[in-house]
Amino acid sequence: MHDLKGARIGLLEARLTGELAQIVRRHGGEPMNAPAVREVETLDEGAVRAFIDGVSAGRITVVVFLTGVGASALFREAERLGRGAALLEGLRAATTVCRGPKPGGVLGRHDVPVSVRVPEPHTTADVLRSTAALPLAGRTIGLLHYGERNAVLADGLRARAGAVEELCLYEWRMPIDVEPLRRLVRAAVAGELEAVAFTSQIQARHLLEVARDVALHLDLVRALTTRVVVAAVGPTCADALRALGMPPHVVPERPKMGPMVAALAAYLDHRAPTGSAFK
Repeated sequence: MHDLKGARIGLLEARLTGELAQIVRRHGGEPMNAPAVREVETLDEGAVRAFIDGVSAGRITVVVFLTGVGASALFREAERLGRGAALLEGLRAATTVCRGPKPGGVLGRHDVPVSVRVPEPHTTADVLRSTAALPLAGRTIGLLHYGERNAVLADGLRARAGAVEELCLYEWRMPIDVEPLRRLVRAAVAGELEAVAFTSQIQARHLLEVARDVALHLDLVRALTTRVVVAAVGPTCADALRALGMPPHVVPERPKMGPMVAALAAYLDHRAPTGSAFK
């Protein structure tokens, strides 16, 4: 196993902060935690009722789950509204599509079969490919978004189906306390970080927003393209970083935190020892 050899790694993960930090430590690194996102429930009770009613009545016959958080929130809200049993009955009769193992795990705990499991790396393109063989013409798809609306996916599904009903039960927002992010920006600019690891695209946008607020946006981008290694957990995150002018140096074959840290350790092990240029 490659060793980070004490390298200081900036981490922006919020939900699994401790788990990712522990992985870095197991690889011999020093984590600098600066959670870049908070998940906030944004419940429109009328929209939730309409979605659940659509599933339970058999009007929505295909349901696409993008995250475990979203799936859990849907079941929780159905119970709160006294519609839990109706939702379960409707989902068991529907075609269910799960992007990755987390929403599939939530459905499994409720004894709801998963009809289509989207394979790694779980991108929007993978979701569209995985549903290409489904008979969608004339059917209504229920799309349960993650922390922001995926317009590309919604439009892609709508082009194939009779209709798409969208629901978002939480949003990604800036942390209430952004001081850890400010410290990370300053550390990156000052050359006090060896790498920064991104596990979602929203983290990159929030990091740049904080950098702008402290007038270090251009300095941060320069640091992340010249001397600080940028690691992205998967291709979707990597594409977002490229679009923001911070192309990643490390993208693991499997879009998971463990493989990302392992790939980062391997990269740092083999990096040219100039301190300012990358292989």
